[in-house]
Parts: sequence; structure tokens; C-alpha cells
Amino acid sequence: MLSGENITVRYGERAVVDGVSFHLQEGQWLMLAGPNGAGKSTLIEAIAQGVPYTGVIRWQGENLRAMKPQQLARRIGVLSQRNGVGYAYTVEEVVGLGRYAYRGGFLSGRRGEDHDRVDQALAMTGLLGLRRASMLTLSGGEMQRAFLAQVFAQDPQVLILDEPANHLDLNYQQQIFSLIQAWLRQPGRAVLSVVHDLSLARRYGTHAVLMHRGRSVAQGPIDGVMTPEHLNGVYGMDVAAWLGELLGQWQGDKKGHCS
Repeated sequence: MLSGENITVRYGERAVVDGVSFHLQEGQWLMLAGPNGAGKSTLIEAIAQGVPYTGVIRWQGENLRAMKPQQLARRIGVLSQRNGVGYAYTVEEVVGLGRYAYRGGFLSGRRGEDHDRVDQALAMTGLLGLRRASMLTLSGGEMQRAFLAQVFAQDPQVLILDEPANHLDLNYQQQIFSLIQAWLRQPGRAVLSVVHDLSLARRYGTHAVLMHRGRSVAQGPIDGVMTPEHLNGVYGMDVAAWLGELLGQWQGDKKGHCS
């Protein structure tokens, strides 16, 4: 569905993304993983046509550079890690912005299909009861769900997500990732996302690209990428031992409560 060949993004003389290629197929959840500064979010920006790059990014064989923004928005939805509103828009108004790609112009009214898509997105994200609430009154988790609903209302075939649950409490993290997983189960869809939490990447990802210093170190099915050899080399530590130690604290605590 979506592919990139030799993608390079430079800031001055520095290659923040250096010759990265990827392939995203229907039904896949492709995780971009790696330490801070690996170039993951910059690669997302390049795919979203937000930064200059060299190389080629294709949608089903068509160069994204040749596509009009409206065409692109009907195929790819992007949810960044930094979202906010400065005015008292209602939840429904913000979600409805996802339908602009299907309208004749900025001032054209909503069609029946637009209302249906907005209602479906609100229902899927559990926001029907908050549809008329001001965005300024929402919690962080509710606000992120509203922006996710906006992308769902856009009805793309591919979701591009940059840390979709960043800085959210654990219950909101679970909600967001479960919602995306449910969305992905529909035919003709795929997800590409940046995730720092390796446990979340393993839990939800089907495939991964492991990045380090702008380059792809390993890519393919998640179990073949998230190996001790690959992770230890990228992070400079025994990743599995560290995560096991963290998990062991909870297992020990559980045993203590059971005794």
C-alpha cells in the first residue's frame, strides 16, 4: 500500500534520515522503533510530505509528490504527538474537520455521508456523550481520542501515527492502542507508527523498522526485528534483561500478595 525507497532528510550537512526504505502492506501495523534521535519522527514527517526529502515514497506505485493534498488525505491520515486547540471548538466540530478532504471547498456544507462518518468516529472512540463539549474542557486522554476520531472520520486507508499515546496515563494508552487495533481489523487498512515503548511495539506491531542514527538497522516481522542482538546494539545495553527486571518487580509483588 505504501512504500519508501532510499528516503533521506538532511538538516544542513546532517542526514537525520539516511537512506531508509520500507514497505507497508494491507493488514500490517509497522512500528518505527529506536532510541531518541534515530530519525523516526522525521521519517513520519517525510511520509506526510511535511519536510523536504530525497528518495521516493509511493502510494500503490504512485509517487506521493504527484498527488494533490486532497487526494493524499483520502488515503493517508496522520496523527501527530502534539495536538491542541486554542479556541472553544466542540468535540464534534474538531472531528468534523476530518471530512474536509471530501468537500468541494472550505465553505461547502456537510453531506449526509459526512455526518455518518463523524457519528461513527465519535461512537468508535466513545465520545458520543461529549460531542458538544468544548475541547478546552477535556482531559489529555479525551483530547487525544478526539483527534484520533478526527482521523477516523477522514476515512483513510493508512494511519500514520507519531507516538499516539505519548504522555498519557496507562488506561488511556490501552484505550488508544485498542481503538487503533480495532480500526486495523477492517479490510484494506494498515498502520505505521512511531513508538518508544518497546513493550507496546511488541504487543501491537506485526512488523517493525528498527532505526539508529538515521538508518535502518533491521526490518521485517516484529519477532525478527525485536531480537536481543538488534536491540542491544542499538540501545547499548541488555534490553531484554532490563525489561525482564522491571517485569520481575511486578511478578514478585503479585506473589507477595498471593502468599
